[in-house]
Amino acid sequence: MSIRIVFAGGGTGGHIYPGLAVADELKKIAKKNNLKIKIYWFGNSSGMDRTLVEKSGSADRFCAVPSGKLRRYFSIKNFFDVFKIIAGIAVSFFRLLFIRPAVVFSKGGYVSVPPCFAARILRIPVFTHECDFTPGLATKINSRFASKILVSYPETVKFIPKSKQSLAVVTGNPVRPVFYEADAQKGRKFLFEGKNADLKKPVLLVLGGSLGAHQLNELVVENLAWLTEHFNVVHQCGSKDASFVPAQTDSYFPYPFIYEQMPDVIACADVILSRAGANTVWESAVEKKPSVLIPLCGNGTRGDQVDNANFFKERGAAFVLTGNEAIFENLKNCLEKLLDKKERDLMSKKMAELVSGKRASLKIAELILKNIEKYGDMIKITRK
Repeated sequence: MSIRIVFAGGGTGGHIYPGLAVADELKKIAKKNNLKIKIYWFGNSSGMDRTLVEKSGSADRFCAVPSGKLRRYFSIKNFFDVFKIIAGIAVSFFRLLFIRPAVVFSKGGYVSVPPCFAARILRIPVFTHECDFTPGLATKINSRFASKILVSYPETVKFIPKSKQSLAVVTGNPVRPVFYEADAQKGRKFLFEGKNADLKKPVLLVLGGSLGAHQLNELVVENLAWLTEHFNVVHQCGSKDASFVPAQTDSYFPYPFIYEQMPDVIACADVILSRAGANTVWESAVEKKPSVLIPLCGNGTRGDQVDNANFFKERGAAFVLTGNEAIFENLKNCLEKLLDKKERDLMSKKMAELVSGKRASLKIAELILKNIEKYGDMIKITRK
């Protein structure tokens, strides 16, 4: 008999990669303890969800779920999306009824709401995890159905309703196990083998998330002469801006997207220039990389990246340029400081302090299995 666990989440890599990290840990624990675990992933019926999940190999089956977007502003689309949400609940209900999982683990995003709602109807325990400093709308809704509310930052607990704070567990943000096994030498080989790069220069890795970030790309392109004078610039620009950035030179290495080699690439970087999405900042922390963060802010965002960035800034692990501060003069000042290896080493130490102890993905996997025993004793049955 296998332990069946449903993961729910999607829409962006930020709602998928952390879940895959937990799934990987569950599979490792299962193999070590001779358990049988089957993981189903409930994700968006359109978009990147299926591609990322199936490419990872972390889940045994991807199940497409229709869902409507949860918007905080007035839009006629909200009316039509209500019917998509209802359809998502119906599909999730019957899929869960057939699968009968021991637990539903939500990684957020609007696609996670229907499965969590359906799980509550079927009395299936729900664990929900929030990567960001402040809870998103999906997490706020899912928390109403949750048996456990897992958060990345201790300060996040205060944003949870008092009636639910007893369910909160601070776990940190799950990062894929491959980041703990990253090899800087492999990263350098992937980036520079057969090229004329000056390897004495430090490596500046520019990350805008899986979709890229045009503001960051403009800042890099417009000031490429200074950047390449002082750094080997490795630039993940996103597929949308692949034609916007210049061609490769001896000091500039653009990539639309890096996936499989990303842990090794981050490991070999000396400085990270990036947005402040939860995945990016915590992956950089695991690799102990000093960072300059330019969080997404303004209209169209709830300010979660600003909160994430300020958390790292206050702990001396990153420089932050927010809003109008994100100009090249300020970026140059930050990067000039990080040309000093002593400054980089100091910030690297601060990063390391934030991820000391047991890794978050393992904490969450163990917590899930521990509570499956509490709710169904399925682990003992499987061990027999």
